[in-house]
Amino acid sequence: MDNLSEALKKLKLSSSDSATDNIEGCLDCLLKALAHNNVETSGKIQEMGVLSVMPSLLSAQNSSTAKVANIIAEMAKNEFMRSPCVEAGLIPPLVQLLNCKDQEILLQTGRALGNICYDSHSLQAQLITMGVIPTLVKLLGVHSQNTALTEMCLIAFGNLAELESSKEQFASTNIAEELVRLFRKQVEHDKKEMIFEVLAPLAENDVIKLQLVEAGLVECLLEVVDQTVDGDREEDVAQLKTSSDLMVLLLLGDESMQKLFEGGKGSVFQRVLSWVPSNNHQLQLAGALAIANFARNDGNCIHMVDTGIVQKLLELLDRHVDEGNVTVQHAALSALRNLAIPVVNKSKMLSAGVSDVVLKFLKSEMPPVQFKLLGTLRMLIDTQTDAAEQLGTNPKLVERLVEWCEAKDHAGVMGESNRLLSALIRHSKSKDVVRTVTQGGGVKHLVTMATSEHMIMQNEALVALGVIAALDLDCAEKDFVGFNVVQVLHKLLTDERSAPEIKYNSMILICSVMGSEPLHKEVQGLAFIDVVSGLRSHENKTVAHQASLTEQRLTAQS
Repeated sequence: MDNLSEALKKLKLSSSDSATDNIEGCLDCLLKALAHNNVETSGKIQEMGVLSVMPSLLSAQNSSTAKVANIIAEMAKNEFMRSPCVEAGLIPPLVQLLNCKDQEILLQTGRALGNICYDSHSLQAQLITMGVIPTLVKLLGVHSQNTALTEMCLIAFGNLAELESSKEQFASTNIAEELVRLFRKQVEHDKKEMIFEVLAPLAENDVIKLQLVEAGLVECLLEVVDQTVDGDREEDVAQLKTSSDLMVLLLLGDESMQKLFEGGKGSVFQRVLSWVPSNNHQLQLAGALAIANFARNDGNCIHMVDTGIVQKLLELLDRHVDEGNVTVQHAALSALRNLAIPVVNKSKMLSAGVSDVVLKFLKSEMPPVQFKLLGTLRMLIDTQTDAAEQLGTNPKLVERLVEWCEAKDHAGVMGESNRLLSALIRHSKSKDVVRTVTQGGGVKHLVTMATSEHMIMQNEALVALGVIAALDLDCAEKDFVGFNVVQVLHKLLTDERSAPEIKYNSMILICSVMGSEPLHKEVQGLAFIDVVSGLRSHENKTVAHQASLTEQRLTAQS
């Protein structure tokens, strides 16, 4: 420790005298002490005020510079030293050193900055503002043969890429080309893993997604899949998952996805399709997710349905009814739901037996699968009268929907169940469906849905209740009274926040329930004529016109 104190004193004096010949020994002494006891030595360096002389030592850029940067890197391994390093003004001269050509200085400078800014988003953001990203990308290109420097750059990219503010700067560089070029050279699993850790956060940005696709990353990923798909080593399984997950991530960008689709003839698209019937669950999952991502516009969806992709997905789902791999079920149902969005696809998919296969998963107790199952059926029956009637008269389906309408722990499942219940009635306009839903206890949930905070759900519920009242009011009368339909309608009509569509459909429903004596009495008791009369001057002409018609009806039957 005496030697250390002596070296620290000497270092301060040497710095103030600008004499650089005799500081090498002092720096060697510091590095030796740090290696022996980092915490104690770092504290001593701070205590004796040596941090304040380090900016000038760094700026001198001589044979000692790499050692100075190394000392800072070692000290900054300790959390308690990071703020003092910042306060001593070490970051600007270190950033400046990233422009030098000496590889040892670059390496130690990168380590120092990385350690000082470790786990600090604010300091990392400061580095981004100071322009380190383009500098580091350039370093990666120039010094790609230097393994230590390359790894330093990758670690820095991995940390900086987590920050949203970095994405724009990364996108303005040739980072995609550099990473893909580096990836192609790697043989070792660990090195590939380091690059994957940079690629994953960067690929969340749509501009960089396209750059990575254009740089040839997809071909690299497909090669990794081929090399690892039959492997049973832990690292093979890990690489297969990482590469196929990254592939799916690249497809989340509209431009990158469309570029790889190539009108349905792209070799990448064809390769991904071949994953669906594979025996590997990870590839099945990635294949189904990829189809779901390709199915993000009508043109792609129509092409895929016409080329038989639905059958591949149905066969995949059939394999997982009993095996029960939840992630694969969820992904395949997601793909089917997206494919069912274009109107021209619905009847084709129904003819292919999609609803029959999907119904096999009614027994699932997994909310993510329930959610996608409901969404798929709702998309399929939209405008499809026969399918809506067939499903709406299925007591098991209606029973499950009513059960899920009470799944308060899973808002998504609860919402989709309500919407499907309403859709079965609205699209079938069938008395048999109305009876099945009413007898199954569905009216209660449609009335609750009419009070939803989401206007689209309110509207769907009101239209469904209107269909029930028009087709079989006698069957639903008891539920309409018991679940306070008239009071709900009164509240919707008097609420200034209710959208015009809500007011319009509420008045339609009021007219429909007037044929029931107990409901008629409730309408009279709540003075609906006054409420409706006030809506005759509504700014929406359709609402105003319906208010006049409803007032006439109420007056005639009063």
